[in-house]
Amino acid sequence: MKKFITLALMALLFSTQACSQAVYWQEGKHYTVIAQKASDKPEVMEFFSYWCPACYNFEPIVEQIKKKLPDNVAFKKVHVNFMGFASKEVQDEVTKTMVAGRTLGLEAEVTAGIFNQIHVLRKPVTGYNDLKDIFVANGVDGEKFDKAVKGFAVNSQFKANNKLIDQYRSHLSGVPNFIVNGKYQAKFTRDMTGDDIVDLIVWLSTQN
Repeated sequence: MKKFITLALMALLFSTQACSQAVYWQEGKHYTVIAQKASDKPEVMEFFSYWCPACYNFEPIVEQIKKKLPDNVAFKKVHVNFMGFASKEVQDEVTKTMVAGRTLGLEAEVTAGIFNQIHVLRKPVTGYNDLKDIFVANGVDGEKFDKAVKGFAVNSQFKANNKLIDQYRSHLSGVPNFIVNGKYQAKFTRDMTGDDIVDLIVWLSTQN
């Protein structure tokens, strides 16, 4: 009997918390609806740029979002190529490098390496050789990097990345920018903490 009462109280508490969250997060203030229909599968897309200081500072929050997302929600980084800090060609090379890291199971390490080069070491990323050095520093043979970047999988994912940019470009006035389930765009107010941002993204991922 006690076990039943405990489970009932836990269910009530969870329900109350969910309802209070739903009341707190307000359309127009904390998120906007940008599509009538949600994606078939729940997903969070972070549109970002390695050259963006705010994106670099957002990385710890992004890691918390990934940890707290339900298991059925996919998280995807989408690297934009319209920032003014580098040419579109260089930005596309960086996108290919990110995707190569993804295919080799090193996306987190490569992302940290590129961010570190730009924002900590203050070294420019001018193209292919600079990016290759980041892979080598993470223990990847240079020839393996060459093969991955030129491979079909990377080329296909690179095109998919840029297709998403084209699809959501009208909603990308700045980065970092989070599109959730293809339907919701998160908005962050000045009074929100990092934990608030995480909670908002996680809550949006549960909405249809």
